[in-house]
Amino acid sequence: MLRDITLGQYYQTESVIHRLDPRVKLAGTLLFIISLFFFKNFIGYLLAAFFLFLVIRLSHVPFRFMVKGMRAILFLLLLTVTFNLFLTPGEPLVTMWKLTITKEGLKTAGTMAVRLILLVVGSSVMTLTTTPNNLTDGMEKGLGFLKIFRVPVHEVAMMMSIALRFIPILMEETDKIMKAQIARGADFESGNLIRRAKALVPLMVPLFISAFRRANDLAMAMEARCYRGGSGRTKMKPLIYKGRDRIAYLCILLYLAASIFLGRLQLPVLG
Repeated sequence: MLRDITLGQYYQTESVIHRLDPRVKLAGTLLFIISLFFFKNFIGYLLAAFFLFLVIRLSHVPFRFMVKGMRAILFLLLLTVTFNLFLTPGEPLVTMWKLTITKEGLKTAGTMAVRLILLVVGSSVMTLTTTPNNLTDGMEKGLGFLKIFRVPVHEVAMMMSIALRFIPILMEETDKIMKAQIARGADFESGNLIRRAKALVPLMVPLFISAFRRANDLAMAMEARCYRGGSGRTKMKPLIYKGRDRIAYLCILLYLAASIFLGRLQLPVLG
């Protein structure tokens, strides 16, 4: 399960999406997420799914590898759907004991599930096709206007990039610790939810120690290389927009316009 988390990983291959400027992918991901909240009918979500499918095909990242990241958020997805399904007031459809499924709850649960799936897969496309270094450069360059307000843009971008890069590393470390403890007789599978949660407590101590050790090693490595923040730093490969980046921006704007248009249509509502 832990190895199924794709957020923060980079998939090495050659594609037009990989060659795009990281600022284009950051802006495209942000606008795609925003567009998901425009839709109030199923046609809008079909448009978002079709657009995302085309981007995945152009990225040359295997579709199975992209979708397997959904297993890691399956519990969150089920929890979200369950709460919306049973706790949304409205016209009753099915009653089981003291729980009632309403028409509005069914619509809201379906909408939230589709939004969450598209949001996670869409965010994974950005991290799978962008190296951590390019992601840092894109965030720093894209948020450069905040320097006027004395915001440490370089440091913020660096922290976010390191956090994303640490996700797969910590997941791999957790998997190793779990296997080591299982080999020594630990049981993480049997028992009820409370017992499983208690079984995870011994896992947290070595994981935190490993995370702090990695953070300390990274800090020492940065100090040894005389890292002093973004002031006065230059780039070996400065970001420059090319023709494909402008075409990508145009495609994103066309998709956003179509999303706004479909969001205003009075069609059968999902939520």
